[in-house]
Amino acid sequence: MDNILPWFALKSVPGIGNLLYNRIIKHFKSPEAVFGASCEELTQIEGVSDRLATTIIKHRLPEHVKKEVDLVAEKGFRIVTMADPDYPPLLLEIPDPPPFLYVSGILDSSSNNVAVVGSRNATDYGILITKRLCTDLASLNITVASGMARGIDTAAHEGALSGKGKTIAVLGSGLERIYPAQNQKLFHMISENGAVITELPLMAEPDAYNFPARNRIISGISLGTVVVEATKQSGSLITARLAAEQNREVFAVPGSIQSFKSTGTHTLIKQGAKLVEHAQDIVDELFHSIGPKEDITEQGEKSRHENLFLSEEESLVLKALGPYPVHIDDIIRKIKIEPGKIISILLKFELQDRVKQSPGKLFYLA
Repeated sequence: MDNILPWFALKSVPGIGNLLYNRIIKHFKSPEAVFGASCEELTQIEGVSDRLATTIIKHRLPEHVKKEVDLVAEKGFRIVTMADPDYPPLLLEIPDPPPFLYVSGILDSSSNNVAVVGSRNATDYGILITKRLCTDLASLNITVASGMARGIDTAAHEGALSGKGKTIAVLGSGLERIYPAQNQKLFHMISENGAVITELPLMAEPDAYNFPARNRIISGISLGTVVVEATKQSGSLITARLAAEQNREVFAVPGSIQSFKSTGTHTLIKQGAKLVEHAQDIVDELFHSIGPKEDITEQGEKSRHENLFLSEEESLVLKALGPYPVHIDDIIRKIKIEPGKIISILLKFELQDRVKQSPGKLFYLA
């Protein structure tokens, strides 16, 4: 952990926030180089005054920070710095990334992350849709990121876990102060199948002002952010705004026009957010980013391709279906594909448990 201490030392310098920290590290490449620099070299960085440069040169690591690092190791957690290969690469692209993250579990360098957020006081509809959506995303090898709060966040993590996939929880508190307390079991499940991360010290309480800053990490580690259920005052809209500012995609799941719980998501759609009905809607938008990596085998690439993408005809059939049964004749009239081909596709989807059939040749989404 000794190589971690300089990162903490620079972070503990009064007057250095994440934005300036990022600017300094980009110039000097490491905190060790920062502390070895002259006052003249330091003041070349925008935002570093003569006074701050002098403070940096004279700064000594506080004793309580050393104890913090020792406690991290004692508890079995990790510290991942911006220089670590496991630090989320997408997070490095935002203006104010955390210099380091506290990690419980396994954090890898994958960028195939999609954030799913929403109301803490979610409806049954919101919970059901979130679980189904995240189960499907996980089955496509997409990691679901969320904030482990009550409601939609919890449903997102649970859906990803039920899909046998990975999920990342970003806390607005320390790893020793799990919030909400009833998610302690979920915390351990996520740690075993992904990672729980935070930029806050181990004992940091879940104070209200921590959460807006936490949201930039949720959107920052993700290719896109999906808002499932949110009022016009929801904190989830902050995450969506941050995603847009970070040049990431914003998605929204529509709800009932009579439900105030969906007023925020409907506003996002009016403002240009992509409307989401199925996981495939997200994949279709992000396929250029989620495509196969160069280091997987040829067979793995073929399998991944088959899982991630439907043919044009399969997409048309899937989009013609909904939660309510539709007669086969109506499907044929709607999409104008050869009847035999449609029946073959529907049979394939039935075998994959994507589609169910009721008596009378009625089909609906599973």
